[in-house]
Amino acid sequence: MHNGWVTQRPRASLGRVLDDLGATLLELVAGDPDQPIGGVAIYERCHDPLDDPVLPQHALVLGVGLHDPEEVSEVLRDLSRQHAAGLVLRSPVTVDKQTVDETGVAVLALTRGATWDQLGILLRSVLDVGIADAETLGGMPSGDLFALANATAALLDAPVTIEDRSSRVLAFSGRQDEADTARVETVLGRQVPERYSRLLSERGVFRELYRSDQPVYVAPMPATEPESAIPRVAVAVRAGDEILGSIWVAVHEPLTHERSEALRDAAKVVALHMLHIRAGADVERRLRADLVSTALDGGAGSREALDRLGLADRALVVLALAAPAASERQRLADGFAMHLGAVFPRSAAALVGDVTYGLVPTDSEERAARVAQDFLDRVGERSGAIIGVGAAVRLPQARASADRALRVLRTSRRTQRVARLADVQVEALLLELRDLVEARGEQLTGPIARLVAYDRDHNTTLVETLRAWLDAFGDVTAAAAAVYVHPNTFRYRLRRLAEVGALDLDDPDSRFAAMLQLRVLATDTVSGGSLEAPC
Repeated sequence: MHNGWVTQRPRASLGRVLDDLGATLLELVAGDPDQPIGGVAIYERCHDPLDDPVLPQHALVLGVGLHDPEEVSEVLRDLSRQHAAGLVLRSPVTVDKQTVDETGVAVLALTRGATWDQLGILLRSVLDVGIADAETLGGMPSGDLFALANATAALLDAPVTIEDRSSRVLAFSGRQDEADTARVETVLGRQVPERYSRLLSERGVFRELYRSDQPVYVAPMPATEPESAIPRVAVAVRAGDEILGSIWVAVHEPLTHERSEALRDAAKVVALHMLHIRAGADVERRLRADLVSTALDGGAGSREALDRLGLADRALVVLALAAPAASERQRLADGFAMHLGAVFPRSAAALVGDVTYGLVPTDSEERAARVAQDFLDRVGERSGAIIGVGAAVRLPQARASADRALRVLRTSRRTQRVARLADVQVEALLLELRDLVEARGEQLTGPIARLVAYDRDHNTTLVETLRAWLDAFGDVTAAAAAVYVHPNTFRYRLRRLAEVGALDLDDPDSRFAAMLQLRVLATDTVSGGSLEAPC
């Protein structure tokens, strides 16, 4: 295939990437494809000169926003000094091939319509699948679903995808450009588009697929010009009674009996490999989570854990990511680890309890916060994920500061999704003061206690009036608007609450004491709603 290089090569190589992603995503523009890849990194045009990015050995670098031919040549020379394997640019690509030959850094083009996000996810999948040793299952390298997809496609003479129960694409074969619009969209997004999944559910395809061990013929999905649509044949991938996923074949006509049997046999082999991958991933996750947790605790084993993570003697910023849906936490943790690894090759991330912690090798809290915000922008708001950014201090203080920032985001009415402790320190202190008050069993006293009792007995809103006035810094017009009353009515209530509570509103100490009680002593008896949010 690609320039005729040998197919028996190491798993992580440019040739492997082009075999699995070529035509659909990547094209070799210039350079030698037969070289190993040690990792993936993102080229940062505006990185801090005091914090030069460290590339993994033989890195494949994503040149996001890089177009100018002269700048490309300069970057290639810089990457050559760091022993990078290749540079990916957005198509169309103009490059000096002499510079490519001199530097030894291959240049690849990312096809139009594909996003850098998609490429990063697919590259990580291609580079991470499989096992480095020679172990095989069913005659194929253990865990290599891409090799299985290609082998199945060869048997059936049609493009193939292997998907999990949620219709996420785990691997795909070559020749996807021979399929239809829906298949290309599925491969690029690594997920069957929702509109197609909904149609398949409405037609009862998934129900039929998961009830049988026989291949199921699926009529073409509705398509409009200039889209195209061809039929599918799908078979469930099972491990006993458990459905692990499915194999989908884009065909122009039903499979022959012989090819249907070949697809059934392929499903059995895929099941073995999926179980192998799941077991290996679970072990690796547990190991990584144990190391990250031990490092964060800062105890006797912290130094050894940091050594094993490759983070000893480095400045670290801790990121704490939380998501409300328990079912999404591991998926977000895996995506977060991949995202951090692309920007900080020596980072480490793992789900510890219900929080994913990322250990980022940098002393710049601002940069860590930008990377965190970029991740949340990519995953979207639907996940509900938030990230607290700790201070650039030693462990375990770094973890504590990230946890404090995360707690503010969890309890605050703020709309922001990323916060540094430095930006929310006052809110964090108020939360901790509330903890202290609750632990001591403190109760409302003085003017606020009198106002609460009066509101309860007379069904009035004096506490709400005081809160609005304090929040508006004494601006009666703004405060009246906040509680939807006329300013004159508000002024009357203000005078009344001063009388009932024996509260001197002209005294700054009295105002501060009232505000602090309203913020810290959260209770359902205080009118105006819960005080769960500290500010």
